[in-house]
Amino acid sequence: SAMNPDSSRIAAFDAAMAAAHASLVRSAPSEALAQLERAHVLGQRDFGRHWRVHVTMLRAAWQLADARELRGQLLRLSLVPLGHLFGRLPPGNTGRSNVNAFAPMDVPADLKRLLDDGRG
Repeated sequence: SAMNPDSSRIAAFDAAMAAAHASLVRSAPSEALAQLERAHVLGQRDFGRHWRVHVTMLRAAWQLADARELRGQLLRLSLVPLGHLFGRLPPGNTGRSNVNAFAPMDVPADLKRLLDDGRG
């Protein structure tokens, strides 16, 4: 059976989420957010994964006591359903409050390989 080309992207997403959760347990929210940016790039095309990333970013923002990031994540959680509904999901966007929610961004090479699975 041929391996689903999407499964390596999902495995990388799961690894980034696991690392982010481990960082939050260690009270290292900045480390968690770095992992969550990777997870966002990998998972944003799937509604459930996209939602989970932003919920976890909200937790990290709370742990950081970063009001701007908290507000930014609440806004992004409200935008996730609309983005999926209208197909407005900017490729490569890291999902943080320090970037425009609608701006496509350059994808790091290691993640690009995982995203280039024939679905663009």
